[in-house]
Amino acid sequence: MAVPLAAAAPVPKSALDADAVKAAYQRWAGVYDGVFGGVSAFGRRRAVASVNLLPGIKVLEVGVGTGLALPHYSPDKRITGIDLSAAMLDRARRRVALANMPHVEALLEMDAEETVFADDTFDIAVAMFVASVVPNPRRLLMELKRVVRPGGHILFVNHFLARGGVRLAIERGMARASHSLGWHPDFAMESLLPEADLKIAQIEPVSPMGLFTLVTLSNEPN
Repeated sequence: MAVPLAAAAPVPKSALDADAVKAAYQRWAGVYDGVFGGVSAFGRRRAVASVNLLPGIKVLEVGVGTGLALPHYSPDKRITGIDLSAAMLDRARRRVALANMPHVEALLEMDAEETVFADDTFDIAVAMFVASVVPNPRRLLMELKRVVRPGGHILFVNHFLARGGVRLAIERGMARASHSLGWHPDFAMESLLPEADLKIAQIEPVSPMGLFTLVTLSNEPN
């Protein structure tokens, strides 16, 4: 099932490329759990809880990082994790080995925008804090639609640009540091989801204080 690229989407002004992402997460790998693990824990737990309730067992976790979410999946799910950062994956593999997680089938270094998986391989794909990292968010969405079977589900948990107020001003200011941070503080949901998907997606704010958002999308056949 070949899926064409979507129409052009709005993108953050300070776009990242794969090399910038790799460099950023090479720097963050050693301290990622301590610096980001706590604030992102609510979003990860909420996303995994949703995955556990969905039908199907074959799950693709995009941007598995150091494997913080892996212990929380139901034992009946079968998890394949991918990430662009070899340093992050090394930590994830150590986590799996130490905790004995038989439900984790593979941890692979791979570009989420162009995976090697066959069409309709997975029942569910979940991308945690990845949409604002990849160079082409719409390409990521199309790739996940390709590898998830029709009727399956695609989930994103991410920080999205505020609609107004002080937070919007702060996020616009932080955007200049996107390359150092390794993510886009000024990332709008419309950069990821075209209008047709926005209309049917389930969108839920996630703690703390709605800083993150969980998006659940049914992979409807074209």
